[in-house]
Amino acid sequence: MATPPEQGRARYEQVTATIRAVIEQIQKVWGTLSAQSIEDDLMGEAGAVIAASAVAGQNTVADAAAAYIAAQMVAQGASSLADAALIAQAFTGTASGRPLESLLFLPAIGVRRRIAAGMPPQEAMIGGLLDMTMYASTAIADSARTADQVAMATTRSCVAYVRVVQLPACSRCILLSGQMYSRSEGFLRHPNCDCQTLPLAEHEWPDVATPLQLFNQLDKEQQQRVFTVAGARAIRAGSDVGQVVNARRGMDTVEIYGRTLQATHEGATRRSAYGRSRDQAGDRFDRFAGQRYGNATSMRYFRAAQSPRLMPEEIFRIADDRDEELRLLRRNGYIT
Repeated sequence: MATPPEQGRARYEQVTATIRAVIEQIQKVWGTLSAQSIEDDLMGEAGAVIAASAVAGQNTVADAAAAYIAAQMVAQGASSLADAALIAQAFTGTASGRPLESLLFLPAIGVRRRIAAGMPPQEAMIGGLLDMTMYASTAIADSARTADQVAMATTRSCVAYVRVVQLPACSRCILLSGQMYSRSEGFLRHPNCDCQTLPLAEHEWPDVATPLQLFNQLDKEQQQRVFTVAGARAIRAGSDVGQVVNARRGMDTVEIYGRTLQATHEGATRRSAYGRSRDQAGDRFDRFAGQRYGNATSMRYFRAAQSPRLMPEEIFRIADDRDEELRLLRRNGYIT
């Protein structure tokens, strides 16, 4: 039987393989686009194909979360029984609380700004492709981590998780490698972050590399690229990795437009799992036109009039215990 870190590696490879497949699809579509018509292209069929590919990637990684957590619990000799089933679609179509489609239109704006600044159209399109792949890959990785954490909440034998960092990685992530957190504690990440969770059934420190061990796995050139020349030299001289990193910059946390409460109206439709759960609870809904990049598309969607859909991170922050977490996760359409 695989040890928990090895299974964590398998989850990492599954997520990164999904991201690579989506990026390949995005690159194929992007190669057919023109800088002169980039806005119309992303508002049209090309944008729809890119968005659909990213959503499919989110669904794939979210759908595998429950099996990953269950396998981890079995490997640690704990019960894999879950109190509820995840709804994979609940983790798709959004990115940090905003509609995914609106995020995936931003590369068009980036291309136009680069051209306005004097960059050749071909170079501007390369920059736009880099933006697009970053947004899509981050959204998929976030869906995987969020689904993992919700699956932890539904599995009572899971009490904590450890951050697993795979090289190559930035200095901020290396600093957090091997850190243990309560299963409901938020996951610190940044754009393009591919770190994963390693669920724990007991408060034990697994065989996960420490920041200094990861640093020592890098060659001198890599150490200097990640930590700067002076920072790498200081660490090799015996300085604490955390002190070196924190002296230069701190880890960012994700918020929605600077608001404390993390919630979204995206996915809060009658066609969504959240909408069905609210509808069954007798909530009143107001009709509104569907939106695609800010343009009305149809009148077949319904949105909750006054009740925003809480993000899983916010549920974990405000819930008093696991039963309350499950109640809110079910109410907001993440589990059934």
